[in-house]
Amino acid sequence: MTESRTAVVIEDDADIRELIELVLVQSGFTVHAAGDGLTGVELVREHTPEVITLDVGLPDIDGLEVTRRVRQFSDAYIVMLTARSEEADTLLGLDAGADDYLIKPFRPRELRARVAAMLRRPRAAAEAPVLEVPAPSTAAPAAQAAPAAPDASGFSAGEGTVYSHNGLTLAVETREVSLNGVELQLTRTEFDLLASLLSSGRRVRSKADLVAELHSDEYSVTGRVDEAEERAVEVHLGNLRRKLDDNPRTPQWIETVRGVGYRLAPARWNVPSIQ
Repeated sequence: MTESRTAVVIEDDADIRELIELVLVQSGFTVHAAGDGLTGVELVREHTPEVITLDVGLPDIDGLEVTRRVRQFSDAYIVMLTARSEEADTLLGLDAGADDYLIKPFRPRELRARVAAMLRRPRAAAEAPVLEVPAPSTAAPAAQAAPAAPDASGFSAGEGTVYSHNGLTLAVETREVSLNGVELQLTRTEFDLLASLLSSGRRVRSKADLVAELHSDEYSVTGRVDEAEERAVEVHLGNLRRKLDDNPRTPQWIETVRGVGYRLAPARWNVPSIQ
């Protein structure tokens, strides 16, 4: 990482806290650390970090409550750290708004790889240029590529940056999602999962596929996806379905293929291609 970034480490174990600080400093971060949840929330408010590492078990408020409070004003990536016996709490943390988790003890290389993979995802829509639709012109148009047309499922994509399906629109570059014209607030991981499913059309994506796509650096090294990580994808997709008000029994957007994975639901009506 060449540019300086900011991270906040919230961890009550001094040895683990120092290890995480060292890993992040070596990765180019300016690091601010706290040994309790309340101090950690204030550090996030003060320093607006790109990345937060967060222990589940803290001496005052737990990591779940820290996540809820941070999500009221920050869209930073949150990596939750947990002991294996606290896996249920970790899934609750993902539900509260965390993006990823690591089980203690973890390898420094694994933390570095996950953070690097997350930072390659585009920043939030507020930091990206807004896509503007030009007004119609009566002049003869310049030669240009034709917009993409819907495929057999009714799914359409415009110039590889905007996807539309059953009233749902996702703009990749601005990271904006709207449903029937109403903007949806998604976490970064929810956005990335939705973009992956939309870009795949009716092709089935397994949970292992989706885990590996979210953490491409790490899985190019380890080549393995465990059951807990697949369960985390289930939690994120469950949260996404709730925000879409998508009934799994009669889905409009995310269809479960039992025993295999997920895919885009069939088109309910014809969707015009994006200009």
